[in-house]
Amino acid sequence: MAEINIKQVAKQFGGTHALHSIDLTIADQEFLVLLGASGCGKTTLLRIVAGLETATSGEVWIGGHRVDKLAPRDRGIAMVFQNYAVFPHLTVYENIAFGLRMAKLPQAEVDKRVNRTADLMHIENLLSRYSGQLSGGQRQRVAVARALATEPAVLLMDEPLSNLDALLRMEMRAELKTVLAESKTTTIYVTHDQVEAMSMADRIAIVNEGRIVQAASAVEVYRNPAEHFVGSFIGNPPMNFLDATALGDGWWDVAGTRIKGPSVKQNKLQFGIRPEDISVHSPKTSNPQDSPSATIRVLEPLGSHLLASCKVDNQMLRVVLDSDASVKAGDPLHWSPVADRIRWFDPATALAIL
Repeated sequence: MAEINIKQVAKQFGGTHALHSIDLTIADQEFLVLLGASGCGKTTLLRIVAGLETATSGEVWIGGHRVDKLAPRDRGIAMVFQNYAVFPHLTVYENIAFGLRMAKLPQAEVDKRVNRTADLMHIENLLSRYSGQLSGGQRQRVAVARALATEPAVLLMDEPLSNLDALLRMEMRAELKTVLAESKTTTIYVTHDQVEAMSMADRIAIVNEGRIVQAASAVEVYRNPAEHFVGSFIGNPPMNFLDATALGDGWWDVAGTRIKGPSVKQNKLQFGIRPEDISVHSPKTSNPQDSPSATIRVLEPLGSHLLASCKVDNQMLRVVLDSDASVKAGDPLHWSPVADRIRWFDPATALAIL
């Protein structure tokens, strides 16, 4: 069992708080992604779990044992870095075998593990080559195979695909997800790429300014963001936010139309809706009270769909349209939200209203 428990972990660099009392549990064999913008603290947290950084306070437990006082080599972990870190003077075979040789395993066991992990990563035909003869994608496969060959309880990955081109990243995402499921390794994966996070993770922990603001499945963080930041960070394009004013009895004025919402004491809320969760109506069939009008400012043809950036009550509204929609910049757009996809936020706390 390799459940990871991070308890009240905080980190300060001088007077700067990089992490604020992080509490997080990663289940045995779970693939958890730490997702956030550059500088939010996700790599610092990963390095604390690895033992490459010391927490200012808090505890790290792996498999029921406290490890934050142990050296990295004694924690039962392996790590894959962004820059591959493949030894150029060693063959692919010797690179994969490096950790096994350090552990002084018998040659027969070394051969068995090297061949098995090479097969898993589809590099079995490259074992005699040196890194200078490999592509970037092949070197990254070697780095992952070397980590998996030691059969670690925990695998830590720090933006391992960020140096690859877009097509290769897509191929490696699918490959890594399959391989890690087969290896049954508990994995923490750091990235700033939401596509990587959503396509690979069992669960995503979103980090913002040293705090985990939501930890849930990809579908949950996308459909039900726990706070304003999550809605604005997850999704491309991100969630729309419009000002809402109370009308009474749970009704709210949003861009000049009445929309049913939560019955709360506040007079002001933020109304959130994803661009693809907006219905568009013909001006001839629309009721102005139920379907407000927005003016199209910019149209972006994106192949599978058309993205319209509109202005409504001096606020920005993005709407996903069919790729063959007959509209142009300057046209009015009559819209209404899909009722069960609306999300409401308290502007004072930025938290979602449940």
